[in-house]
Amino acid sequence: MRITHQKRWITSLVAAPLLFLLIYMGGLVLFTLFIMAVCAVALWEYFGIVFNDHRQATRGPIQILGLIIGPVIIAAAGLGHFDVILYLISLNLIATALIALKLFKKDAAVPELVIKQVLGIVYIPVFLAYLVLMRSGVEGANWIFFLICIIFAGDVAAYYAGTYWGRHKLCPSVSPGKTVEGALGGLGANVAVGSLYKMLFFPDLNWGGCLLMFVVTGMAGQAGDLFESVFKRSARIKDSGSLLPGHGGILDRIDALLFAAPLAYFFMQYVV
Repeated sequence: MRITHQKRWITSLVAAPLLFLLIYMGGLVLFTLFIMAVCAVALWEYFGIVFNDHRQATRGPIQILGLIIGPVIIAAAGLGHFDVILYLISLNLIATALIALKLFKKDAAVPELVIKQVLGIVYIPVFLAYLVLMRSGVEGANWIFFLICIIFAGDVAAYYAGTYWGRHKLCPSVSPGKTVEGALGGLGANVAVGSLYKMLFFPDLNWGGCLLMFVVTGMAGQAGDLFESVFKRSARIKDSGSLLPGHGGILDRIDALLFAAPLAYFFMQYVV
């Protein structure tokens, strides 16, 4: 357990300054390219989880299509072509359906593959696109870090609050280790860190909207964590990958952020 903790913190300490430079100094183009890469890896891990019981010959074409469409959706967001994202989602479904028609004779479970692939395209690239939209807005880099700090603080606090004080299981059928106490500790950290960040960098934002944002995005982050756990538990695996020592895969690291990003963008645009 101690070794795992050390790996988690070492990975975080190495990644944090690189992420800081990328978001603040890299500009929208570099950030978009980075999110495209994150999208591709996360989709690869997702397909590895949900397609693990399907034959490669059947899943291959549908998986490859998703790996192409996903990063293109991120690129469209970076270029400001928001309407193109909707077209790409529609095109993906049509193309996947055509592939399914050809493969159905070989594998009657192809409709299940279509559903899982289409879900993945909404779950990962579309949700990640909101980060690109945030970055392209006024003080976009600051908003990205605002969201990351809120979600990261909640994740860390939930882990340690659950470890030391957790007694009541939150959702044992999905994630036996998560507790109600941990979830409450995470929400407390969401509010505390979010409030501190607001006072330092966004003093003009209204407090009521901000406090609501901290709670809503924090809850969404925890729901996103549990949502990914549903897939992993169904596939009987612990982590989505091993790219990040102590953290698992990319999808393990961004699962909370995926659910929080659309809501944070809504608050950024319309509430606070």
